[in-house]
Amino acid sequence: MDWKQAWSKTADTTNSTLDVLSPTLAPFAARWDAEADRRAKLRTPEHLKKLMEAQRGFTSARSTAATAHNQRVAARKTSNNPLSTVRRSAATADRAARGHQKSARGALRTAKANYPATLRRRAIEAHALHSVPAGLATYLMSTPADWTVWPVATSAMLVVANVVGLAVGRRSVSVHTEEGLSAEEQRLAERMDPAYWVQHADGRGLSGTLTTPAEVTPSGLVSHVRLDNRWTPAKFRAMGDEIRALLGARTDLRIEIKPGSHGDRATITLRTRSAGAGIDLSGWKPGDPWGVDTVTGEEIMVPLGRRMLIAGTSGSGKSWSTRAILAEASEAPDHRLVVIDPKRVEAINWEHRARIAIYAEDVLDLTDELVEEMHERLHLIPRGQDVIEISEERPRITVFIDEGAEVITMARKKQERATREEPAGPDWSRIMENLGTLARMARAAEIILIWATQKPTMDAKGGIDPQISAQITYRASLALSTSSEARVVLGEDATEKGWHAHELPMPGVAMLRSGPKAKPHPITTRAFSPKDVIALPARPIWSRTGVPASPPSGPLRLVKNDGPAAAVPAPAGPVSNRDRVLHAVGDGATTARDITDRTGINKGTVSKAVKSLTESGDLIKTADGSLHIAAGEVSA
Repeated sequence: MDWKQAWSKTADTTNSTLDVLSPTLAPFAARWDAEADRRAKLRTPEHLKKLMEAQRGFTSARSTAATAHNQRVAARKTSNNPLSTVRRSAATADRAARGHQKSARGALRTAKANYPATLRRRAIEAHALHSVPAGLATYLMSTPADWTVWPVATSAMLVVANVVGLAVGRRSVSVHTEEGLSAEEQRLAERMDPAYWVQHADGRGLSGTLTTPAEVTPSGLVSHVRLDNRWTPAKFRAMGDEIRALLGARTDLRIEIKPGSHGDRATITLRTRSAGAGIDLSGWKPGDPWGVDTVTGEEIMVPLGRRMLIAGTSGSGKSWSTRAILAEASEAPDHRLVVIDPKRVEAINWEHRARIAIYAEDVLDLTDELVEEMHERLHLIPRGQDVIEISEERPRITVFIDEGAEVITMARKKQERATREEPAGPDWSRIMENLGTLARMARAAEIILIWATQKPTMDAKGGIDPQISAQITYRASLALSTSSEARVVLGEDATEKGWHAHELPMPGVAMLRSGPKAKPHPITTRAFSPKDVIALPARPIWSRTGVPASPPSGPLRLVKNDGPAAAVPAPAGPVSNRDRVLHAVGDGATTARDITDRTGINKGTVSKAVKSLTESGDLIKTADGSLHIAAGEVSA
């Protein structure tokens, strides 16, 4: 190794050592500079003028006090009578002069405080005050045979220590970061370095905190923070805006601040990366994971057979993220899917592999049918078992509600209108009663409720009924609008334990809380488009009798004539339950039992439809109880 290499190595070692020492000495240098700045700002011409006036006033007062004291001494010598006029006058003048001197001394102190000496001068004076007695002590302790010089050496070392401490503490530290960082990560890592942090923390109100160099993880940058003085992890987290400003992080960068390993520690995590980056989450095929944990990189599966709440504000990607679950729930031979969607947009994508209900009449019929199926299945569960065994004859039925708020509003408005206009009509409140029953009791019957909503509140205009919400423990949330919505979806302790769904980016990033051991990690979810759904192969569609139920459409149009009742032709397109009942009667069914056998509609729904058609005049009930089409021509 030549001298150049040796010199370079020595310089690198020296720089590294100084980089390590600099954060330790930076607080000392910062306090020195802050005090020096304070003194410099006070040394104004106005304060100097007042100081000079105070010095003159104190000098004059001291002279006056000395004269008065001398006069009092002289008066005592001239008279032995302490009550004489001369002695009492001199004593009064002396006391007044001393009081004036004391007042002038106080004014001088105030003026000196307002116009302080420079910090450098004070340091020189302090070291000089220490060096003079130290030198004298060294001289007295020295002998020709043994030179004892520790007092003066100590003084010199203090001077050197102050100078070196200031120099190292003010030193601009070269922050070393790992290779492969993006430009943003490089900048953030430099600002998280303790050398930068300690020099700028005080300006942001974070004095007493100290970071460690940033660690690069698959999900971003992590730094552990030491909390001194009265700092706590909760208090540190409350300073989130100041921390973001100190780091210069962009507004949409997710910053997590959590308690550390000890009570005086905290952890800052900057989510600059995703552990799921580079993993293809588009499309779907059986067995694919629902998403990938952005922190651990773990594939996340959503098991079927679990009641589930899925929430997300408009634009959060709720529909795209949910479709993979619905595809899985309708894929196997012993699985069936039911979709209730008053908005219609999502339901029609699934009509080739799911029973769908869009209009209130069909939602009521379908939920009646599901409750009837549930009760029948519950009676079939053998002793010693908790759930019915699914099969192709008794498949698991996943009931997907999209959008929950629209279902609640639809049922409420229908019932309010019926109360005013059709007191004898259907009981529309039974829609929510049925769904509540399914949420409470249907899991053992393998009828599983998945409730999705954009408005996860439980007030009058909310998107989930509180009785239904209480039965659901498996909860997924994409981005929400407020922290209160996050608490409704993920639990009252959501914000305290890190389930900050209101801070998630959009679209397609979710949190999944499935139990006490679940971690509040963001999950990048699978994206499944409407075209992907339509391209899926058709699957059997569930109904109570095994006869596929047709998707709803508008009612048939009845055209009366004077001839005999015309046969009702088979509808060219999908029809409602009311139309199916009418078609069954036109096809020869004369009793409710016949209609049930022909259509597969449950008995309660058939009875309501017959009553409605009879009252409207579309059906005629004869004296013997048989049903017939009213005279007229019927066309689709």
